[in-house]
Amino acid sequence: MHIECHAQREFPGTAAQAFALCIDSARFPLWFRGYGPIAAIERVEADGVPRVGGRRTVYNTDGSVLHECITALDPPHRHAYSLSGFRVPFSWLVRHGAATWELADSGGGTRVHWRYAFTLTSALAWPLGKPLLAIFMTGAMRHCLDNMARALSPEGD
Repeated sequence: MHIECHAQREFPGTAAQAFALCIDSARFPLWFRGYGPIAAIERVEADGVPRVGGRRTVYNTDGSVLHECITALDPPHRHAYSLSGFRVPFSWLVRHGAATWELADSGGGTRVHWRYAFTLTSALAWPLGKPLLAIFMTGAMRHCLDNMARALSPEGD
């Protein structure tokens, strides 16, 4: 059983500029600040330059450590990765996550669409997993995209 989360936002600037933000491991924690029970990202450590098969370790402000594996990288249009390593209590609900970022030129800017598909541990996880992810993870994603768009605005971050 899966739960999907979606967030999209218009970014100023080119798709290449927006894509660079999406894969910037050093700066991404500045934008992903969490929401409710979804922890902010403290830091991200990459195992080298972004590439299919590349790995990133995500350290969150709640002490959890997650693992990303890049599954697609098509600059400046698409970036995807798997997410694993959830800890209790989240691991009671979610077994695995898969994220996709898609970017497309849109007028004078770039349309960024970020999608997550979370695999639940069982159907019994749905009553708690659905509101947690649909409300709080989607909220964290939207806030993150807002922060990233501000970073590309003429005023900067």
